[in-house]
Amino acid sequence: MENKKESSEKESKKTKSLASIIKRENKEAVSDYRHLNWTGTFWEYLELVEANPKVIRNAYQRLYDMISSYGTEEVEYCRRTHLKYNFFKDKGDISIYGLEENLMEFMDILKSASRHYGPERRVVLLHGPVGSSKSTIVTALKKGLEDYSQTEEGALYSFSWKVSDKDGNEEIVPCPMNEEPLKLLPDDIREKVLENLNESLQNQDYNLRLDGALNPVNEFYYNNLMTKYKGDYRKVLDHIIVRRVALSEKNRIGIGTFQPKDEKSQDATELTGDINYRKLAEYGSESDPRAFDFDGEFLVSNRGLIEFQEILKLQTEFLYDLLGATQEHRVKPRRFNQVPIDEVILGHTNNAEFEKLKNNKFMEALRDRTIKVDIPYLLKVSEEQKIYDHFYNKKSVNKHIAPHTTFLAALFAVVSRLEESSKHDMSIIQKAKLYDGNAVHGFTEEHVKEMMEESPEEGLYGGVSARFIQNQFSNAIVNPRMGARSLNPFMLFAQIREGLKGYSGFKSEDDKKGMMERLELVEKEYDRIVKREVQQALSSS
Repeated sequence: MENKKESSEKESKKTKSLASIIKRENKEAVSDYRHLNWTGTFWEYLELVEANPKVIRNAYQRLYDMISSYGTEEVEYCRRTHLKYNFFKDKGDISIYGLEENLMEFMDILKSASRHYGPERRVVLLHGPVGSSKSTIVTALKKGLEDYSQTEEGALYSFSWKVSDKDGNEEIVPCPMNEEPLKLLPDDIREKVLENLNESLQNQDYNLRLDGALNPVNEFYYNNLMTKYKGDYRKVLDHIIVRRVALSEKNRIGIGTFQPKDEKSQDATELTGDINYRKLAEYGSESDPRAFDFDGEFLVSNRGLIEFQEILKLQTEFLYDLLGATQEHRVKPRRFNQVPIDEVILGHTNNAEFEKLKNNKFMEALRDRTIKVDIPYLLKVSEEQKIYDHFYNKKSVNKHIAPHTTFLAALFAVVSRLEESSKHDMSIIQKAKLYDGNAVHGFTEEHVKEMMEESPEEGLYGGVSARFIQNQFSNAIVNPRMGARSLNPFMLFAQIREGLKGYSGFKSEDDKKGMMERLELVEKEYDRIVKREVQQALSSS
């Protein structure tokens, strides 16, 4: 009886403890909700803008500031200084390693675009072999923008219309593209306001701009109210409810993703929106913006970022919209004038598709509007190893991973990608060590620099991906024939050898034979490591 009573008391305490956690978390959640769902008048919004002019930044400026807000570190490699952006550090679910030089190039493009130097009118194309983390980079950027928009530093705002419907009832109509509220001001007034705001941002190295007219829905309500109030735009602004916007890919607010599909099941309306036939019956005209759904990916991505997955697989009709959106920052929905957009356009593609682009004369316009950023496989063993250490640690794997296993997996991955040096008499293992910053007798940093200049496309073509190695890891871990409690390098080597036999990335049998030979070199390197450790253990005992 007493045991039951004690058990009941324990359960009661546990319940109270859980309830208190939920109450406390709910209190914080309510506070966050109210903060992120702030609404106010246009005049109250002007006070916010005056206190923090950066709330009206364009998409490139916001993305650049978001990444920069995490800070940077200087990294020395081969007597060259690279900026390492802390945003791309290991953040648990999204991890990007060892691409400092490439990400620095990407950030230079964003910086230039944020200052209106030209790249803002281009598609930023991430190019590289399969599994080189192109998608991971874009996913990190989208997640970063979502989080940033929920901070004070990254806050942005849009508006809704407070109007009367045909029955005289008050109706709240949100701006479908989450446009900046200051775009409601007449052009001459807007210009003066921007001039005043830019003067207050003297320490900022970019200028604030607001280009383009309102979208068709906003123009419709604005013009109707201007007619009603005989041109008094201040009275029109009294119909505005300004609201805070939290960017969200899930809710299709400021972040969009477009993925090419079958020609028969996809058309350009996925990018530019389409007529809503249910509303058409109510409003009676296809040219009435209230009967149109401005929910194409270009339109919902306004103020943020749009990702084009496998961009070079797009059909020609989509390319026309893409070219206009890139160069002119405008898209053309059916039945309406061109609509201004403000968003970062990011695409990614693999080697095969990019080669098609280079050789296709009909794609010349797209080539001219593209800035390519190479995202190669990693060539530093220590950075490659971080990938496998991240995925195969004590928390994620119920098997013990023996010492050197992830290192040797990384060594093989890097060795598979390296080109033989024609200028220097060295083994491929020595080259991998030099690239990783290790000392090799008879070679200096100058030799490393020479080898990099000799093979500028190293890591972009050839070799196995980290994804391939991960597949072999997972197969070795669950393979019942390897029923040991731990995973050691010999088991992993055996699994990699099996994986290479069926690997589809080889162009010929000679390629496969060469890769098997490189695996043997890594196995011999493991023998050297083990012998050295045994000798050290014996000499110290």
